[in-house]
Amino acid sequence: MDAEEIAEGRERWAKRYASAAKRDADFTTLSGLEVEPVYGPPEDAADPRMERIGWPGEFPFTRGLYPTGYRGRAWTIRQFSGFGNAEQTNARYKMLLGAGGGGLSVAFDMPTLMGRDSDEPASLGEVGHCGVAVDSTADMDRLFDGIDLGAVTTSMTISGPAVPIFCMYLAAAERQGVDIAALDGTLQTDIHKEYIAQKEWLFPPEPHLRLIGDLMAYCAERIPRYKPLSVSGYHIREAGSTAAQELAFTLADGFSYVELGLSRGLDVDAFAPGLSFFFDAHIDFFEEVAKFRAARRIWARWLRDVYGARTDRAQWLRFHTQTAGVSLTAQQPYNNVVRTAVEALAAVMGGTNSLHTNALDETLALPTDQSAEIALRTQAVLREETGVTSVADPLGGSWYVEALTDKIEAEAEELFLQILALGGESGADPAAVAREAAGRHAIGPVTSGILRGIEDGWFNAQIAEAAFTYQRQLEDGTKHIVGVTKLNETVTPDLEILRISGEVEQGQRAVLAERRAGRDNAAVERALAEIVTAARGTANMIEPILAAARAEATLGEICGALREEWGEYRENAAI
Repeated sequence: MDAEEIAEGRERWAKRYASAAKRDADFTTLSGLEVEPVYGPPEDAADPRMERIGWPGEFPFTRGLYPTGYRGRAWTIRQFSGFGNAEQTNARYKMLLGAGGGGLSVAFDMPTLMGRDSDEPASLGEVGHCGVAVDSTADMDRLFDGIDLGAVTTSMTISGPAVPIFCMYLAAAERQGVDIAALDGTLQTDIHKEYIAQKEWLFPPEPHLRLIGDLMAYCAERIPRYKPLSVSGYHIREAGSTAAQELAFTLADGFSYVELGLSRGLDVDAFAPGLSFFFDAHIDFFEEVAKFRAARRIWARWLRDVYGARTDRAQWLRFHTQTAGVSLTAQQPYNNVVRTAVEALAAVMGGTNSLHTNALDETLALPTDQSAEIALRTQAVLREETGVTSVADPLGGSWYVEALTDKIEAEAEELFLQILALGGESGADPAAVAREAAGRHAIGPVTSGILRGIEDGWFNAQIAEAAFTYQRQLEDGTKHIVGVTKLNETVTPDLEILRISGEVEQGQRAVLAERRAGRDNAAVERALAEIVTAARGTANMIEPILAAARAEATLGEICGALREEWGEYRENAAI
């Protein structure tokens, strides 16, 4: 890009920056030095990289979605939390909000994640241990008691039974008197990553995709601010993938959901803004910054050039970040505070829209109040003391960061080609194939490749090989983990950890029995029958599932009815 084009871009950015709202804050250094809101090439200098880098708030959004960066709005502090029963988690939420949290993020226990009730045999010993137990809408009522759902953004990390859980959330909001059209937040819903990495599915892929399509259509029409799908790379990275694999597999999943929306006849400019992303912030600082910058650039280009998105908002990749749980160690756990701070800084320097910081004791148990507060204060220190909110994309233009951004982008594009080849589209123009598939209301080229890759175990093999390579590097001394592979000596005593009493499970089972006895069971049976009828037809399934949630049908009952109709998925054995 020549000097004149760069000057025009700078002037364009300056006009947008001047007209945008800014926070009332001091944007000087600790010593009082004035800093510019963004930096670029010197005046009257050409820089061929600028076409790919651009300016904040402009396509391809490498440098961020907004011309103001964090001067307009800092990232949302959204702490992931849930344990025991709804009352215990409600108390933790109120503590987090009172301590500076900007939004809630719900962690569910394993029975809930698998669509099981707390009193099912498969739930024994797991109730409340890795998150909060939610069996019906009454638990949602208790979970958000005293918290205005119309005034707080809520993220829920659940995929397999995401739709019934979301319907319980809607019913709880209605009981608070909140207009559901005003709700704001994010539901994970991403079933592809379950087959690829986390393994918490309920049905075969096609019924799950139907539910997701119904949810996308329902939210686009009825709850426009709520993001019904958070495409999750976090679990892919935690399973052992490289940064480029996390990026490519996550964005490919996102492209598949765009194809799903198009196959439903939805307008990409209307539904794409309702998609968000969830990434891992790992310990290699510069690689993570480059990954986030490349993600925005790839997503914007594919949405515009392949899927025909015309508006900026439809081309934006908005993402939440969580620091890497897999990087934390049980040995010398206070080292985890340092790891989390570095990873959080990488997320911020990469332009995350919201952030969760892991607690130092999460390799041993759910966080204590003290460790949760330290994690929360880590974000507060970054936001209030370090000056990172003063400049948009402060590492932009670094020779290293730009080269690394380009390299990760190129590796991701190579993986996209492999996914397209799995779907039988080797050498084809993705845009032409996507348009043709949408015209037939059929799945698109990336979706075909993902489904084939899941069935053939291709994704599993890719991640397993990456994880094996890293383990070999740890064993041969090429890579190190402080306190594990070197510097093992320590004076740190054992931590006091949070333990979930067996009384939680006993209490949850007793409450559930009382709830079943006290509800209108005939109404529940009618609602479940309506769900099955809808599943056998083509109507949108959100309303019948919502009706069941209002009637206090349990999660296990709703998911059980659908399991009976659609069957359960069994992963093919790896050869």
